[in-house]
Amino acid sequence: MGEVLAPAKSGNRANKLTALSIKSVGEPGKYHDGGGTGLYLRVDQGGAKFWVQRIMVNGKRRELGLGSPPVTTLAHVRETALENKRMVRAGIDPLQAKQEARGIPTFEEAAYKVYELNKPTWSNAKHAAQFISTLQTYAFPKIGQLKVSDIATSDVMAVLTPFWTVKPETARRVRQRIGTVMKWAVAQGYRDYDPAQNVNEALPKQNKVQNHRKALHYSQVAECIDAIKSSKASEATKLALEFLILTASRSGEIRNACWDEFSLDISPSSPFPVWSVPAARMKAKRLHTVPLSNRAITLLGEAEVLSDGSGLLFPGTSQGKALSDMTLSKLVKELGFDADVHGFRTSFKTWAQEKTGFANEVSEMALAHTIKNKAEAAYARSDLIEKRKEMMEQWAEYLAR
Repeated sequence: MGEVLAPAKSGNRANKLTALSIKSVGEPGKYHDGGGTGLYLRVDQGGAKFWVQRIMVNGKRRELGLGSPPVTTLAHVRETALENKRMVRAGIDPLQAKQEARGIPTFEEAAYKVYELNKPTWSNAKHAAQFISTLQTYAFPKIGQLKVSDIATSDVMAVLTPFWTVKPETARRVRQRIGTVMKWAVAQGYRDYDPAQNVNEALPKQNKVQNHRKALHYSQVAECIDAIKSSKASEATKLALEFLILTASRSGEIRNACWDEFSLDISPSSPFPVWSVPAARMKAKRLHTVPLSNRAITLLGEAEVLSDGSGLLFPGTSQGKALSDMTLSKLVKELGFDADVHGFRTSFKTWAQEKTGFANEVSEMALAHTIKNKAEAAYARSDLIEKRKEMMEQWAEYLAR
């Protein structure tokens, strides 16, 4: 966009803008008002017009947006530009003064606002706590007291660089959370862009190391179940772990399972017993129906004696409270098996791939995974319940050998 001088009008100093010239100008460019204030009218490619003032503050050039005609009149914008010039001469940064007058928050203040706004939407309290705790640890010491309007990409880099390659997963989450706060600041009108958006391009390349959950080979799972049955753990813990393995479910889905989620009566519309896990407790936030194997149904019968009136299938030691995730994982470790509870889902998936002839989407549906392959997703518009029933029965039979 070129520098364009507005034509002088009779009675005005050279290059002075007029109401008429402002209204009639249409060619993209910068039309200077003259008078030494740095005020000019910018016309963009679409014909939109903006008032801008170019000033020097502490040796740095600043361009201040002062509104748009006709809402902001020529007389008013000249007065504003003159006042800004006076402030600069007095050693005051007009932009900073304007921001302070608007009450622009610091990054730390903004982060807590965003935290409170989003807290009701997070799936659990742990996620909410992690959002603010990572910012407290990594971001606040460096940018916490900076106004959100003043944070540059270089500031975000200063936060991330010390641990970007050392703790890559943590660093990515901190970058994402800084970005969440910055996007809020943009939406509030405190700034024009998110300085965390493209910071990855300026940082060293991270090693893409995937930390897979530790899992037993499927041939070892039956041995683990036998050890669980013979252990001195509570009946609820032992039954919950075996039920988790048989259904290839996540820990939270099992620990919070309630009796009213099970349909054990057989009918034309429900030819076999199923467990319907509510969408609210599923990672993908969709109802998940689990066909139950004969062994899983037997475990339900054994679990009936555990009832404490709470409705939980596997109640914990405290009245009305579910088992803890630590209780399940601790037992597996104490029995000498180097595996995470979540890893039993991997054992099931590998078994399905290597020991059965079921199509991939059947085991994916059994694991309640979102199917990303478009062809598979189209094929699997049904929930493949009958095929999954057959698969889960084969899994239970394999584990009983």
